[in-house]
Amino acid sequence: MSNAISLPIGGMSCAACATRIEKMLNRRDGIQAHVNFATERARITLDEPRGSIDDAIDTVRKAGFAVETRSVDLALGGMTCASCAARIEKILNRVPTVHASVNFATERAHVTYVPGVTDAADLVARIEKAGFGAKSLDEVAPEDPAAQRAAAWRLERNRFVLTVLLSAPLFYNMIAMLAGHVPMPGGWWQFAFATPVQLYCARYLYQRAWNAVRSGAANMDVLVVLGTSIAYGFSTIVLFLGLNQPLYFEASAAIVTLISLGRLMEARARMRTSAGIERLLQLQPATAHREHDGVITDCPVAALRRDDVFVVRPGESLPVDGTILSGTSEVNESMLTGESAPVLKNTGDRVFGGTINAHGALRIRATGVGADTALARIVRMVEQAQGSKPQVQRLADRISGIFVPTIIGLAVLTFLVGWAATGSATWSLVSAVSVLVIACPCALGLATPTAIMVGTGRGAQAGILFRNADALEHARTLSTIIFDKTGTLTEGRPAVTDTVNASGIDSAHLLSVAAALEQNSEHPLARAIVDHARAEGIDAAVMTGFTAVPGRGVTGEIGGETARLGAPAFLRDSGVVLDDDVVHTLESAGKTVIAVARGDRFLGVIALADRLRADAAATVAALKAAGIRVAMLTGDNERAAGVVARAVGVDDYRAGVLPGHKADAVAQYRARGGTVGMVGDGINDAPALAAADVGFAIGAGAAVAVDTADIVLMRSELAGVLDAISLSRATLSKIRQNLFFAFIYNLLGLPLAAFGMLNPVIAGGAMAMSSVSVVSNSLLLNRWRPRAR
Repeated sequence: MSNAISLPIGGMSCAACATRIEKMLNRRDGIQAHVNFATERARITLDEPRGSIDDAIDTVRKAGFAVETRSVDLALGGMTCASCAARIEKILNRVPTVHASVNFATERAHVTYVPGVTDAADLVARIEKAGFGAKSLDEVAPEDPAAQRAAAWRLERNRFVLTVLLSAPLFYNMIAMLAGHVPMPGGWWQFAFATPVQLYCARYLYQRAWNAVRSGAANMDVLVVLGTSIAYGFSTIVLFLGLNQPLYFEASAAIVTLISLGRLMEARARMRTSAGIERLLQLQPATAHREHDGVITDCPVAALRRDDVFVVRPGESLPVDGTILSGTSEVNESMLTGESAPVLKNTGDRVFGGTINAHGALRIRATGVGADTALARIVRMVEQAQGSKPQVQRLADRISGIFVPTIIGLAVLTFLVGWAATGSATWSLVSAVSVLVIACPCALGLATPTAIMVGTGRGAQAGILFRNADALEHARTLSTIIFDKTGTLTEGRPAVTDTVNASGIDSAHLLSVAAALEQNSEHPLARAIVDHARAEGIDAAVMTGFTAVPGRGVTGEIGGETARLGAPAFLRDSGVVLDDDVVHTLESAGKTVIAVARGDRFLGVIALADRLRADAAATVAALKAAGIRVAMLTGDNERAAGVVARAVGVDDYRAGVLPGHKADAVAQYRARGGTVGMVGDGINDAPALAAADVGFAIGAGAAVAVDTADIVLMRSELAGVLDAISLSRATLSKIRQNLFFAFIYNLLGLPLAAFGMLNPVIAGGAMAMSSVSVVSNSLLLNRWRPRAR
């Protein structure tokens, strides 16, 4: 059977690349390909099963080219338990090139795929064919998540109330028998009340069960429908045929009622698990005061565009990110940093959407709107973390996938063995119904994602953002944490402390050359030198031909001569003779020394110092007390690095590490064994953050570092590392507790049910409470608090 696909290919630079790929593809058995360089696509015909799309993709990648992938987030409907989520995941992952992760708690699916092989519409169609609902999140009209969950809870409430009203007479009959009183006579009135409960109130259970069976799977609804239908059907046959057997109408109605109660309580509890992210979404106001041609008018926040000017009055929340054009005020940034103390903001300072203006009026130019605001990025990171799966969830997913068929088999075995052993088909039937009803994979499916949802939401409120569930899981296992020095252990705001010019050189000339070489750099040391020169009233010299040598220094042409600035070793390697005594004295004091030369002549040195973060030493001491090894990396000189290391209590440090070698250093620590974390803030820390098992970015740092890290600390305080580890341990502890609850119900309940020691009604109640207990236990994570600050 042949199958034609259009495969997008990246990385081709010329027609020869296309020819090479085409030859390699056509060498593979069962593959015929034509590669078009202009469209960057390969038209591939597969002769299945000899040729497969995976073979074609592997061939392209082995040739050194990329196959484009896309991702889509889908909002799912109709899932009732973890087996439903496992079923959808299995359906999607059967599609070639597709990797899907389905989260039962959030009712979302994150799917990556190769365009040309499949698309979002095809994925949605496959899910709908299986009996579930699916829509791309881009197609879902934005609604208040809290309102959506409240509407779902009201639906469950109304369904429960109707079920209770119809089941109340049957409950009276059951309670009367248990209390030793004479129940109401006759079975026909029981049939009259039980029938609408079974056929109307439980119709959604039948619909979901049918959808599951139609798609070739089974879920919790199948178990409930089988159990209640057997009890109801058996009682109906006994009643209509006038057999001398007990009736179980009240049992079937009670089970449906308890299932409805469980869903009601679960819906209520799940509303609260998303409270953290919903509070974040509510921080942004609905309207903004936009200024145009001196006139201020109100407009929806969504209508604001970059560079628009808007006004924020005292007590109002900022609608988007921006830069203050005029005005002074204190701004509460606790939603970003977790710090309750307001921050004084003046003209030229950056402000962020969702923060609260205290007392002064501010006039602001928008710099980040829509998805580009800090608040939107926070919400996006939290949603991604909540939708991801940690390693611990994979076992639960595998168990959920085979759980329902196993339970059905166990129920059949219970009936057959019980009938053979006791000779009572009725007793065996009741035992089989109990087995079907008590077994519920819901709790298993909710155990991990609900804890992740609450934990990541709580972290966001405390200024700790986890990029994914793996980061949340691995933070607790850290055995080594490596800190960058500048901007991490120190404040990252160095200042010039000394300028020592060479004999015969004017200090103004030294600063003029230095400012010229550093004026286009955003490095903290460069900015400090330029700011110092300006403060001294010294203009930068005219420079051309700028060249940067990463990690060492810079060069440029000034007055026809090559000017150099950088580490003393950089100038020595260029043949410049330095005053080594001055360099040694300044470095011994823990200062960073920058040497400057013009031509072959040494002009002098500039010394800079950076203050340690207030909590650096305390954080290092707390990590060491917890048994975590602490190390430091820096590109600074050995003496300056040693001063900082001794001040904060770090015994293991490496100085003179070039930016490109930091990732290598992290890899060396990982080779020693254990889980390694890296804490940094700058652009040159990004590779090291990516190389670590867990990367921490200080939120005030460069955007690329924040984008690369696994955990973002929105407060520029190192104590956030301790809080992230603490929250990781608390969350994983809740997950383990939840899994225990999920398993213990079945481990204890199934044997009791199989041996006829558990009434179906009690079994139904236990099943309903298993999910409620798991979700409620996850909510206890809201009690977690960051360290005292």
